Amino acid sequence: MDRPNLPLNALRAFEVAARQGSFTQAAIELRVSQAAVSHQIKGLEDLLGVQLFTRTPKGLLLTDEAIALFPVINESLDRVGRVLDGFLDGRYQETLHVGVVTTFAVGWLMPRLTAFRSAHPRIDLRIWTNNNRVDISKEGLHMAIRFGAGRWSGMEAVPLMEAPLTPLCAPRLAENLKKPADLHGHFLLRSYRADEWPSWFEKAGAVCPNLCGPIFDSSIAMADIAETGGGVALLSPAMFGDRLEAGRLAAPFPARIETGRYWLTHAAHKPPTPAMLSFQEWLLKRVSKDPSLSVPKAGPVAT
Repeated sequence: MDRPNLPLNALRAFEVAARQGSFTQAAIELRVSQAAVSHQIKGLEDLLGVQLFTRTPKGLLLTDEAIALFPVINESLDRVGRVLDGFLDGRYQETLHVGVVTTFAVGWLMPRLTAFRSAHPRIDLRIWTNNNRVDISKEGLHMAIRFGAGRWSGMEAVPLMEAPLTPLCAPRLAENLKKPADLHGHFLLRSYRADEWPSWFEKAGAVCPNLCGPIFDSSIAMADIAETGGGVALLSPAMFGDRLEAGRLAAPFPARIETGRYWLTHAAHKPPTPAMLSFQEWLLKRVSKDPSLSVPKAGPVAT
């Protein structure tokens, strides 16, 4: 029996809709109308003689047929796209999309990217920053650098560096901070991880005061406020070394707590590309040679 001639546009529409779980989001990614996506999917279903999606109030559900088809189409289109991307400027390059939590991107990675590009001129590295909430598949990323415990469903995670937290503030405030209890008279800047300040005060052997005020999802924002004297923030010195060296921030106490690490992650079910392997090797070497960092000894973690 002859196989049907499958239209590439319809296969692409199916792959994006299945990945996004929404015709609306698929239309946004493909830069077409929702009606166009629906038309492509309907045509593909008619051609194959099967139903691919079931609509529910929470979004699209893949049928058994779609579940069988999706990984094949996803991997095939991904491979074709990677190769085609390489010829955009008339010579072959491998494009690498990496999501990076903003604190790590600004505080450590970006100042070192010139060295990576010099060492790997055939890799077009594209950085996409985030606030530590990232979905590699839905965002079309190859890898992501994120902060946490190293366990993300379906991800392989390689530890990069530890990032213990300690109070950082403007030098003029630090002059009057002789013991942890002195912090009670200052505005303590908080992240969305509510246990950080209580954990630090416990480590420092002091009582944590009642915490109030705004909650931040950006360490950089907290560092900016702390630098102007607007409060004291729990931050990683490794990510703000330039400000500490320049005397814009000060670390008044030695006590530090570890709440997680930075990890390099990628989808466990997809084999890494040569560009992914090159970036991982370069990253691990640079981290290991940085004397200011505490490098974890644990090996890769797959979940």
